[in-house]
Amino acid sequence: MDTAYAVLRQRTNRLGFGDLPSLMAAMTGDEKHSSAATSTLDVLWVLYDRILRVDPERPEDPLRDRFLLSKGHGPMAFYAVLAARGFIATEELRTFGQFGSRLGLHPDSMLLPGVEIASGSLGHGLPIAAGMALALRTMGNQWPRVFCLVGDAELDEGSNHEAIAVASWFGLDNLNVIVIDNRSASHGWPGGIERRFETEGWVADTVDGRDHEALSNTLWVPHPGGPRVVVAHLEGKD
Repeated sequence: MDTAYAVLRQRTNRLGFGDLPSLMAAMTGDEKHSSAATSTLDVLWVLYDRILRVDPERPEDPLRDRFLLSKGHGPMAFYAVLAARGFIATEELRTFGQFGSRLGLHPDSMLLPGVEIASGSLGHGLPIAAGMALALRTMGNQWPRVFCLVGDAELDEGSNHEAIAVASWFGLDNLNVIVIDNRSASHGWPGGIERRFETEGWVADTVDGRDHEALSNTLWVPHPGGPRVVVAHLEGKD
């Protein structure tokens, strides 16, 4: 881990994983998509606590890692983690879903620091992430990595099939995709989700989606020459 960013995490680690349920509870309303949010909570925390090179005081740093929440229809966990890491004030969480609030039912990159795309329409995050990874490499930025969190159901979208093939063809080894697999897909993938990616030449790993150590250890492993997918299995459809 880069020393400067290790120091940053110590400085901004005002709140821990155990505080996230209370932060999420501060967000009320009828359109919370609570299950979609809780399914991403562990992966989001590991990314922001241990993996991503991001700084709430420099959210536009050109050398920052990029995180794209494709599963944007359940942003409560994302907002809670952003608050815990210092990107937004914890008090703002109470405005979730209200008129004029920056915390919409889908995250909006034009409103919130630390949010890279406006998402929620399923099937768009992975293609955008592939394009972003290619653009960063084309501009000569070798360090910034792109991480994209998707749900297993949205992999039914044809746009993802194309993105999986293109990312491998370009050898985008700065691209990392995490799939929340709670068996909610309508069609499924013969041989499992990881098989579909491996067929196109991706490095594929599977982990327990609630195991922070396993997630962290897997996401830190280099994968030179091509993109990597981590399939995070969960029990139950949450």
